[in-house]
Amino acid sequence: MAVQIAPSILSADFARLAEEAAVVAEVADWLHVDVMDNHFVPNLTLGAPVVAALAKAATLPLDCHLMITSPERWATSYVEAGASSVTIHAEATADPTAVARDIRAAGARAGLALNPGTPLDGYVDMIDSFDMLLLMTVQPGFGGQPFRADVLPKIAALRRLITDRGIDLWLQVDGGVNAETIEQCAAAGADVFVAGSAVYAADDPAEAVRRLRASATNAQAAS
Repeated sequence: MAVQIAPSILSADFARLAEEAAVVAEVADWLHVDVMDNHFVPNLTLGAPVVAALAKAATLPLDCHLMITSPERWATSYVEAGASSVTIHAEATADPTAVARDIRAAGARAGLALNPGTPLDGYVDMIDSFDMLLLMTVQPGFGGQPFRADVLPKIAALRRLITDRGIDLWLQVDGGVNAETIEQCAAAGADVFVAGSAVYAADDPAEAVRRLRASATNAQAAS
């Protein structure tokens, strides 16, 4: 699958979200929105009302990453707010596939996220229920953390599994993605990349997206 880039607004200026969304609108594929509840992760960001406001202002589809407890209670509200993709954490709910059904029924793509220390084994049998699997390459909660290279073998293992099963499942990575680490992730098999500070801390965010895409595409072709 072609490389997709999803700039994360967690690293953007929250006072200028519409402008920050617009600056990458012509070069990115998604706008990644990190929702944190200060329970599942020790940080608090934004909720469905802000997503709804952003959906009205942004031209890119919204990729909402719910780092929250009990996502079964809230996931569909983010679809109603305008998200085109909603990802929940495997560690946050007892029945991920039921939440995936609800998200899909509401009209969005359903994603499943795994923390760096969460093994694939317990979730292999349910991946067909999702449209995307997100492997965290940092411990979720805060932006700007260093990339964890120990997740690369998990990316490669999941890519082999997807290929062997012949399923249409996007493989996303999030955390510490920059010009160097995106090449490693793409070579391992990822095809959707969330980048925060690598985009929004750059002098030219749009050019940063272009460079990230080129790096990932070249690594993907060489692997």
